[in-house]
Amino acid sequence: MSRTILTRMAAALVAALAVAGGVGSGPAAVAASGPSATSTTTAAAWPTPSGQKAVGATINVSGTLDGGMVRHYGTGDLGSGGQDEGQDPIFKLADGAVLKNVILGSPAADGIHCSGTCTLQNVWWEDVGEDAATFKGTSSSQTMTIDGGGARSAGDKVFQHNGPGTMSIRNFEVSNFGKLYRSCGNCSTQHKRNVVISNVTITAPGKSLAGINTNYGDTARFSGVTIVGDSSRKIVVCEKYRGVTSGEPSKIGSGADGVNCLYSSSDITYR
Repeated sequence: MSRTILTRMAAALVAALAVAGGVGSGPAAVAASGPSATSTTTAAAWPTPSGQKAVGATINVSGTLDGGMVRHYGTGDLGSGGQDEGQDPIFKLADGAVLKNVILGSPAADGIHCSGTCTLQNVWWEDVGEDAATFKGTSSSQTMTIDGGGARSAGDKVFQHNGPGTMSIRNFEVSNFGKLYRSCGNCSTQHKRNVVISNVTITAPGKSLAGINTNYGDTARFSGVTIVGDSSRKIVVCEKYRGVTSGEPSKIGSGADGVNCLYSSSDITYR
């Protein structure tokens, strides 16, 4: 058998293997080795509402309320859509309450208030009003857990922490925001507050992930944070303030310090 025939048979065999098994250096092989194949962090798709409901007065929640992915939006006294402080919320959760599978549309008033320990599961804010949610209460052992969901278009804060205790934000995504979390800088009664932020996807533009008051002993822990579209790294991971009980707090620094802002470079991924 001639060398020419053998060469042609070998070429045909290589081509057949490439089609069957994805071997080779063509487009299929390039796609398999690109970012879409190797990335393990992907933003969840924003949900489609199953219906919508106008809310003219705060909905009080005790126990568990499953919203069935209905979009709730403010009307009447809850329908200003502004950033004014002191607005009423769409939902008010009693100590121990769970709110899940809810979409908050626009206007969202002051979002959600928690009176003590509470859990928000798969809650989505399409256009944050004054704040997405505010953690109140009086017990140092209380916890507010945000698990899943997302928020966008927050001109100021997403989560506001006024009471004591610990807020946990996990499996969450946020985009176009001011601060993801802020420990109250000038509440008339101040507390030590903690926040744990894990497995979150942050999409620029945004200003900071957490603002804490180090003079009251606040802590912020971060892990599994992915920041998207911030090549110049303008989004501050952890801002430190000197909190007050009247007037305005003062910013005193930023960045990991092993005491209040707790993370390492491996906890933050940019893409």
